[in-house]
Amino acid sequence: MAAATLWRMRWDDDMELAVALAREAAADGEVPVGAVVLAADGRVIGRGRNLRETHADPLAHAEVKAMAEAAASLDTWNLADCTLVVTLEPCPMCAGACLQTHIGRIVFGAWDAKLGACGSVWDIPRDPHVGLVPEVIGGVREAECGRLMTDFFARRR
Repeated sequence: MAAATLWRMRWDDDMELAVALAREAAADGEVPVGAVVLAADGRVIGRGRNLRETHADPLAHAEVKAMAEAAASLDTWNLADCTLVVTLEPCPMCAGACLQTHIGRIVFGAWDAKLGACGSVWDIPRDPHVGLVPEVIGGVREAECGRLMTDFFARRR
């Protein structure tokens, strides 16, 4: 088995948690994005799902919610030893939030051809002007995560 395939399998269970959160978001009429933050030892220390509609908050993205909960859990804003696992490639705001928290690794499922900021449209985490460069791993359970989005928007049309 190729090293890339083994690496993606490492995040499979963690992505399942994020997918469950994304499904909860969809059930509430939110865009189905879910995220978890893992401590260095692999424990889940933050969970989030989109809550923009529910809270009438444009900043209530899954990643931001998960990182805020993780920071509260660790009693520090610095998440350098942590991993963010999210169903959709982070947007520019969330990629910037990852840099502001010094998150060590970003793992995502589906690529976002419209607003993706971790390698598709933009590559904010690896911009040479930033300094901090988190590891970025995309495409974990990509088909499943992508289907969450396409099914959600197909039902809304």
